[in-house]
Amino acid sequence: MSRIRTALATFLLGLFAVSASATELVMVEEPGCPWCAKWERELGAIYPKTPEGQFAPLRKVQLHDVRRNSDPAELGFALDHPVTFTPTFLLIEDGAEVARLQGYPGEDFFWSLLEKMLIEKTSYQTPTTTDITKPAAFPAPDQATN
Repeated sequence: MSRIRTALATFLLGLFAVSASATELVMVEEPGCPWCAKWERELGAIYPKTPEGQFAPLRKVQLHDVRRNSDPAELGFALDHPVTFTPTFLLIEDGAEVARLQGYPGEDFFWSLLEKMLIEKTSYQTPTTTDITKPAAFPAPDQATN
């Protein structure tokens, strides 16, 4: 019985270690921020499903929490300089801010600016069409029937 518990504990620890990400995108927001709400409406649901969102999972923090406590041990990351605008998107790599995007420039500009930050500051690589798999609901062209 003890072996089973040890094996289960080892498996669970390994599972958590694999799921931990050294890169994350922190969105600093505040209540009543219209641009934060616009980002949430336009991209909030889709972001985690994108290659960027899988590479740099999103974590949201409140501006008043960042202003009140800038201790990296409490925040989980070190700021390069204070945050003054919302939304501000902080690209965090191994617990340190490596890039930021202040404001929400709209969906099209957001994706291109985020991709540029990820490529320049992390090991992120733009997915190619061969990296993206088709959903099972869509058969390959040679398997389609008439």
